[in-house]
Amino acid sequence: MHDIPLIDIAPLASDDAADRRAIAAQIGRACREVGFFVITGHGVPVPLTDATFAESARLFAQPAEVKRKMAIDQLGSNRGYVGLGVEALDEKTAADHKEAFNLIWTDGATRPDNAWPELPGFRDTVQRYFDEVLAVGARLHQAFALDLDLPEDYFADKIDRPLATLRLLHYPVPAQAVPAGRLGAGTHTDYGNVTLLATDGVAGLQVQRRDGVWLDAPALHGAFICNIGDCLMRWTNDLYVSTPHRVLKPAAERYSIALFVDPNPDALVSAIPSCVRAGESPRYAPITTHDYLQQRFAATYGTS
Repeated sequence: MHDIPLIDIAPLASDDAADRRAIAAQIGRACREVGFFVITGHGVPVPLTDATFAESARLFAQPAEVKRKMAIDQLGSNRGYVGLGVEALDEKTAADHKEAFNLIWTDGATRPDNAWPELPGFRDTVQRYFDEVLAVGARLHQAFALDLDLPEDYFADKIDRPLATLRLLHYPVPAQAVPAGRLGAGTHTDYGNVTLLATDGVAGLQVQRRDGVWLDAPALHGAFICNIGDCLMRWTNDLYVSTPHRVLKPAAERYSIALFVDPNPDALVSAIPSCVRAGESPRYAPITTHDYLQQRFAATYGTS
């Protein structure tokens, strides 16, 4: 797997604590050494994932004026449509050649509802997918806690109202020459705790190894490519690695679906004491998830 390990996480649901710890150790090693891993045995039905890809393709095939009515700069709160060239994940290069549609976790009361396209069946399918994959993200947090020698439920009250975002992503083949240096998605690290990515099998995602070598991420049908984000790296005082990655300029049309599992807005991201080695100090000042993400979104979208 070119240094990106493949892990069957089915034993995380085992009643045997030893089984759970064994898988947690595999995940923890990947988090320390690569920052990326691929999971199977997660329990999300493959037909549901396939159906969500189909709904994503229906959405992006809508006329531009329909999509613009749901634009993220009109809706706010990280919801809605992001057009081609709007986002620059690497602020030092040209804008990304992709379009996206963001859906946030909402309880229907304290956070605004999502903008749902007027496509029959879209909401039911995509919301079910969101819920299923978010549950896998919660299970991964139990594994992180076990690996870090914390109580298994350590993160539970920090991700029960998460700033989680589901992103449907479309990388169209450029109709004409694009600016030099423009990628499908520029080199970046993710902002939150962990990302779970489903791909349509078209290559493009690359991961930068610690020695600077770019690895092609595997695209396995029914599997999720997972990676550590900056919040969890800060929480673990750099014990876990938030690894730079990018998506190449597409040679073929490409779709992917990313779930970003970010902590509760008021969760204080502060170095876990057991992750601070003797004689060391925390490498980052404590910050709430809300404040940290606001800083990152401002840079990505060019706002202040």
